[in-house]
Amino acid sequence: MVATVVTLVLLCAALIMLRGVTLARSRGSVPCRLRVDEGGWQSGVARYADGELHWIPLLGIRLRPRHAIARRGLVVSARREIDGGLFAVDFGGSTRGMSIAMSADAMTGFLAWLESAPPSAYLDVA
Repeated sequence: MVATVVTLVLLCAALIMLRGVTLARSRGSVPCRLRVDEGGWQSGVARYADGELHWIPLLGIRLRPRHAIARRGLVVSARREIDGGLFAVDFGGSTRGMSIAMSADAMTGFLAWLESAPPSAYLDVA
């Protein structure tokens, strides 16, 4: 009985590690943490895709993004250093109440991605 429980726990741990490695090695992926509405930080992976930042949690069954943050209208309202050498940005505008944290290199890439949108991308043409 104990051996079965230990085997199941080890199998679950191996699946979680495999999921993390698979997500982190995907092209255009960055390990990061996300916080929504002053809740706790959740570990996951961010991917850049079609003018959006898709965030996929590290723990879960589905490989689909839980949050899709559009570059259009995204406003960085604050930037700060948090524990463990991570840097966090708080968002304003339509994504108010959401924060993302990542390494210094990944944060530089994120800010470059945010600023690299063509000028016409922010125009609402009716």
